[in-house]
Amino acid sequence: MGAEVEQAKYTREQRQRYREKVRRDLDVFERMLSHSQFEFDRPMTGLEIELNLVADDLGPKLDNKKVLEQIADPAYQTELARYNIELNVPPRPLPGDAALELESDLRASLNRAAERAAQLGVGIVAIGILPTVMPDHFAGDWISENIRYSALNNAVLEARGEDVWLNMEGPTGERIARYSDSLAPESACTSIQLHLQVQPERFADHWNAAQVIAGPQLALGANSPFFLGQRLWAETRIPLFTQATDTRSVELKAQGVRPRVWFGERWITSIFDLFEENVRYFPALLPELTEEEPEAVFERGEVPELKELRLHNGTVYRWNRPIYDIVRGLPHLRVENRTLPAGPSIVDVLANAAFYYGTVRVLAEDDRPVWTQMSFSAAEENFEEGARLGIDARTYWPRLGDVPATELVLRRLLPMAHEGLSRWGVSQAVRDRFLGVIEQRCIKGVNGASWQTDCVARLEARGLPRDEALREMLRAYMEGMNANEPVHTWDLPRG
Repeated sequence: MGAEVEQAKYTREQRQRYREKVRRDLDVFERMLSHSQFEFDRPMTGLEIELNLVADDLGPKLDNKKVLEQIADPAYQTELARYNIELNVPPRPLPGDAALELESDLRASLNRAAERAAQLGVGIVAIGILPTVMPDHFAGDWISENIRYSALNNAVLEARGEDVWLNMEGPTGERIARYSDSLAPESACTSIQLHLQVQPERFADHWNAAQVIAGPQLALGANSPFFLGQRLWAETRIPLFTQATDTRSVELKAQGVRPRVWFGERWITSIFDLFEENVRYFPALLPELTEEEPEAVFERGEVPELKELRLHNGTVYRWNRPIYDIVRGLPHLRVENRTLPAGPSIVDVLANAAFYYGTVRVLAEDDRPVWTQMSFSAAEENFEEGARLGIDARTYWPRLGDVPATELVLRRLLPMAHEGLSRWGVSQAVRDRFLGVIEQRCIKGVNGASWQTDCVARLEARGLPRDEALREMLRAYMEGMNANEPVHTWDLPRG
C-alpha cells in the first residue's frame, strides 16, 4: 500500500473518480477469472512478522527510522507507529525441510537485527500487544514518517467524524473504556500474516477452510492478554484492532453498517465474491488514482495491475483477506491469513503456521466440506470465543458439538494437520517438530496469553504493582523468545 499512496488528503472529485475506477477494475478482474492464466506452478507460502521496539526500561522505543537504518536490511520495514517494524519473508515452497531452514534463517535474521538494534540501546520483541504500552505513548509524535500512515489516520477519523471509542472487558472485570483521537491504539496490535498461493478455482475452498479454522487458531495462538495495563481478552488484539479502525459512528453501527475489520458474513463460491463485497459495501479511504486503462490492457493480452482495486482491498481488514498480485509479469491469487498475533518465539510462530497450512489443505480438499455442515455464524462465534478465552475456549464442531478447543485439536485437527502437511510434501521431521509444539500446548494448556497472565499473577502475588509486574514479565518473555524455546516450556516465577 505504501508505494501507492502519495497524499494525505483527497478531494470529492478524486473520490468520485476512484469509485468508478474501482468498479472498472472489478469488471476486468471478473473477466480475468474466466479467461486469464494465473500462476500456480507449486505451492508457495509467505510470512510477515510485525515487531515492537523497546527501550532499556522495556517501554516502547519510538525511533524505528534510526533502528531500521542501523539494521540496514531491506527485509525490515516501517509499520504504523514509531515503535513498530515489520519483517517480510520472501515466498518459499512448502515441501521437504523448507520450514526447518526457514526457522534457522528467521532466527539468524532476528539475531542480527537485535544485535544491531542493541547498539542503540533498543530491544526487539515479537508479541501480540506490547504490555508496557501506556496512554502517554499515544500522545505527540507517535506515527511513523510515511505518508501512507498519516493518510490512513486522517481517512479513518474523517470517515468516523468523531473520536474512536475503545471498550473492552476481561474475564476478571478489568476494563478499558476511553476515547482516542487517532489510530495510535491500533499500532499496539502486532501480528503475523501467513500467505498461501492458490489456484482461482480452489480459492473459495481455501478461504472457507481458513474461516473455519480461525477460532481454533486463536485458541491455540492467543498472545495478547494485556493492554494499557489491564488484563482483557486472551487475544485482545482482535477487539482492539476492530474498534480502533472502526469508521462507523454509533448510529451507523445501529443501522447494521458493516465494519472495515470484518470476519465476513457468508461462505463464498469464488474470490470474486469478496472483491465484489469490498466494492459494494465500503467507501474508499485512500482514493489514489493511476493512469492505467484496465480494459485496454486486458484486451491487449497483457496483465492489468488493477491498482485501485488492490489498494481498496488493502483498506478492508478481513481476518482472511483475498490477494491479487503480480510477480514477474504473471498474476496470482493468495489467501492472507491475518488471525494470529506475533510471537512468542520463532518456533511457536512456525508451529502455528504448520497447523494452519496442514488443516487448511485437508479441509479444502474434503469431499463433504465442513462448512456445508455448520453455519457461518458458528464459525464466527468460534472466532470470538477463541479470542476471548484463548486456550480455555470451547469450540463448536459438526458431529462433536461444543467441546474444549484443546480436545478438538488433539482429537480431530492435529491428525488433520499431519495429513495436510504430508500432502504438501512436508518432511516428517518438520511435522514432528512443529506439530509436536501444538500437541504439547494442548496437553499442558499453555499458550502465550496464559503464560503472560500466570506470570503477572505470580509477580503480583509477590507484591509487585501491575506496571512493574508487566515489565518483569516482559523481561522473562524476551529471554524465552530469544532462546527460541516454545512458550509451553517457559518457566514461571516461583510463588
